[in-house]
Amino acid sequence: MTEKAVKEPGAFAPFEWLLAFRYLRARRKKGSVSVIAFFCVLGIALGVATLIIVLSVMNGFRKELFDKILGLNGHVIVRPLARPFTDYDEVAKRLNAVKGVDHALAVVEGQVMISSQNGSSGVIVRGLMGRDLEALKSISGNIRFGTLDGFDDSGGIVIGTRLANSLNVFVGSEVTLLAPKGASTPFGTAPRVKRYRVAAVFEMGMSEYDGSIAFMPMKEAQGFFNLGQAVHVLEVVIDNPDNVEAMRGVLQEAGGADMLLTDWRQRNATFYNTLKVERNVMFIIVMLIVLVATLNIISGLTMLVKNKGRDIAVLRTMGATRGAVMRVFFISGTSIGLIGTLVGVILGVLVSLHLEDIRQLVSWLTNTHLFDPSVYFLSSLPSQLDPAEVIVVVVIALLLSMGATIYPALQAARLDPVEALRYE
Repeated sequence: MTEKAVKEPGAFAPFEWLLAFRYLRARRKKGSVSVIAFFCVLGIALGVATLIIVLSVMNGFRKELFDKILGLNGHVIVRPLARPFTDYDEVAKRLNAVKGVDHALAVVEGQVMISSQNGSSGVIVRGLMGRDLEALKSISGNIRFGTLDGFDDSGGIVIGTRLANSLNVFVGSEVTLLAPKGASTPFGTAPRVKRYRVAAVFEMGMSEYDGSIAFMPMKEAQGFFNLGQAVHVLEVVIDNPDNVEAMRGVLQEAGGADMLLTDWRQRNATFYNTLKVERNVMFIIVMLIVLVATLNIISGLTMLVKNKGRDIAVLRTMGATRGAVMRVFFISGTSIGLIGTLVGVILGVLVSLHLEDIRQLVSWLTNTHLFDPSVYFLSSLPSQLDPAEVIVVVVIALLLSMGATIYPALQAARLDPVEALRYE
């Protein structure tokens, strides 16, 4: 009579999961293991949440800043080489005919000193046609006082709220513009000085622009800067700014061989690369927090192996394989990482979605002005949650957690049943 073979349980059998979760629970004098496990979960959760929040804030900063910059300036700047730009209408028609171009607008731009009875400041004056200024939604959509109606014939200027506050002026007030290059006289070039009425006040939400940009009708700007019928540049706005490199050849052909093209990435290369480097460095730095938290799993599981030495000996005596013992502790450590990652993702996503509300609440509770716009150039704390980045964070945190369980699990699997009794 043959003896029936006993079927061995497969990998990750129910009893392995049962033992793994029981080992993590506090039991009388061995509750220190559960305390360590709790702090491991807390550390991983805080690390994952911090990483998600930091990435969301960096994404928000990048989006807000480039939206403001690209919302005020064209994606491609077109200017002639060593000649007055008088044929800008013809060049603009050719550029507007290019597929992917939204519109091309003529711009007169110069630096001047603006002053009132209450102060003075240096600003950049941009001369635009009324229709082109209306097309700049970052300006026309954020008019706080006054109106852009009849802008071409108003003879007035449009300034930002911070500039209006620093000069202590409002709609209808008069300000004086002073340009260093004016009329030529026998005694040299005399500065050009002229008074203008404030026609409207805008607020973009970016303090750097709200305090240093003014808009003037095109004809008035050409006269003020002694350009005659010429303009300084054409600014081309394309449908997708990320495709600017692919469109350079077509735009160059449409503009003409004597035209110099400069895209937004070239003009903001230092700023763009700085943000990219800062984002990558912050990712690495905060990821170290997650790494430190996952390394705590090693100490926690090592202590668990020591405390459960007699249990391991009993399991091995009852027929448990080395693989089964290893999987028990692998499940314990991975469970800590999984729970910590899950809690961290929930916390990070919630904070990222309500970051501005939290900032306002903290400011109100502490009676302080957090995130000063004069320092950070933005009037609110931006946050943009990227689901793809959240997935990357989750995968990395889980991989680090699983990796941290390998050594303690192998240590438990290598224990000999006789030697394991020494751990008690």
